[in-house]
Amino acid sequence: QVQLVESGGGVVQPGGTLRLSCAASENIRSFWGMAWFRQAPGKERELVATAYNNGVTYYVVSVRGRFTISRDNGYMTYLEMNNVTPDDTGVYYCNRVLENGKTVYSWGQGTPVTVIS
Repeated sequence: QVQLVESGGGVVQPGGTLRLSCAASENIRSFWGMAWFRQAPGKERELVATAYNNGVTYYVVSVRGRFTISRDNGYMTYLEMNNVTPDDTGVYYCNRVLENGKTVYSWGQGTPVTVIS
């Protein structure tokens, strides 16, 4: 079972920037998709962005133009969050995703992001 460790969250003001990191215990180079998810207080976990191993990326509408997902050929996946808003508050998780959209591994502890004035 691959372990996923998220980091980089914190408290930030609206309009600020954060860079989240996800470290996998196994090389992710062959993984078709690596994705970031978030769970806002009282809401279900939702997909935020996906990075495919062919270089293509996908973003939900609410973060397009503000967030950037990237992955390396080793163990890391990143999420650059720019111009954050209070709606970006939540716990952020990463996971491997399959072509059918399903996640593969058990969820890590996530990294909390709080956007507050």
